[in-house]
Amino acid sequence: MNRDEKQAFVEELQSKLTDANAFYLTDFTGMNVKQMTEFRSRLRQQGVEYMVVKNTLARRALEGLELPDVAGFFSGPTGLVIGREDAVTAAKVLSDFAKEFDDKPAVKLGVVERQKIQPDEIKRLADLPPREVLLAQLAGGLQAPMVRLAGGMQNLIAGLARAIEGLRQQRESE
Repeated sequence: MNRDEKQAFVEELQSKLTDANAFYLTDFTGMNVKQMTEFRSRLRQQGVEYMVVKNTLARRALEGLELPDVAGFFSGPTGLVIGREDAVTAAKVLSDFAKEFDDKPAVKLGVVERQKIQPDEIKRLADLPPREVLLAQLAGGLQAPMVRLAGGMQNLIAGLARAIEGLRQQRESE
């Protein structure tokens, strides 16, 4: 890689990290080509990108960004899982794959919404339900009190209508 190519790579990586909602640093030691291809495929299916990076270029890319200091974790074989849309989806694919393949790739660290998180926190993040499910649960939680209120009001109105009807029948019979 010549100087211009390195500079272009650094700029591209800076752009990807700036746009990312979350990214996770992984150590892919011990993964064979078949596993790496399968891992990339699963990530791509979920709209998540995986890049193997040169540590010195990655550290250089981090210099101009407003991110926590994670440069020290760029040592040894390093790959980046970059999630643009949803931090949970990327963490879930990473965690599920690691469970299936003897903790490979190993997670070094994560950055979610500009906050550094440890590998155990990434596993907890992966255990969260998908965004759509969380939104549905929130909507259901907000809707339930309103449904109970509407039901209660309907019962009051029905009771009032029955009372008025009973009063009307009583007056007619008199």
